[in-house]
Amino acid sequence: FLVGGRAAVDELRRTVRPLARKLATRLAARRRRASRGEIDLRRTLRRSLSTGGVPVRPVLRRRPPRRPELVLLCDVSGSVAGFAQFTMLLVQALHDQFSRVRVFAFVNRVDEVTGLIARGSADPAGLGDRILAEAELTGWHGQSDYGTALGEFADRYAEALGPRTVVFVLGDARTNGSDPNLAALKRIADRARRVHWLNPEQPSLWGTGDSVAPAYADLVEMRPCRNARQLGALIGRLLPV
Repeated sequence: FLVGGRAAVDELRRTVRPLARKLATRLAARRRRASRGEIDLRRTLRRSLSTGGVPVRPVLRRRPPRRPELVLLCDVSGSVAGFAQFTMLLVQALHDQFSRVRVFAFVNRVDEVTGLIARGSADPAGLGDRILAEAELTGWHGQSDYGTALGEFADRYAEALGPRTVVFVLGDARTNGSDPNLAALKRIADRARRVHWLNPEQPSLWGTGDSVAPAYADLVEMRPCRNARQLGALIGRLLPV
């Protein structure tokens, strides 16, 4: 997931575009299947009275397709920055599959970067630098602080969450010894439809050193995600239609 240099950027483009097309096709197919509806048992039985109780023509309870809302909450500090950048570019390419997409970045403060992502489509190489330069992501120090960032997101951006919102948190859950603020993550989970945490570290490292991954995993679904293949599979499987 590390991004840097022209060769790496070209590789990023080659990876994102086909993955985005594949995921868009998969999500669109799932949405079409869902829009066909489920059998309405009561109406089907009522209709079958005219055919001697044989349900010749099942009645479907049709559901209008409602595209989900997506929120990304990304740690852009240190070694996980490339992971976050790749995911943001992938979601940008999938923008039409959602009714609304909002992207937030943090180190120890959180700021919305949705507009920067949209303007960065022509220059993925500079996206990370632009976010770090233009967004307010740090306070009095430059280390990641999940507790403070989660608390600020829950306080400032609660309106971004709702019953149709799927949240993806991207980060290694290493707090540098600060308070993990579990209450803030619970507030986020209570307001959203689902919260999925994608962790670029292997599970054997969760809970080691300053990692509080197990504590966060008790509140939301946490899954390892270390490469583009895993990311594509997870997004394709976890997103609702």
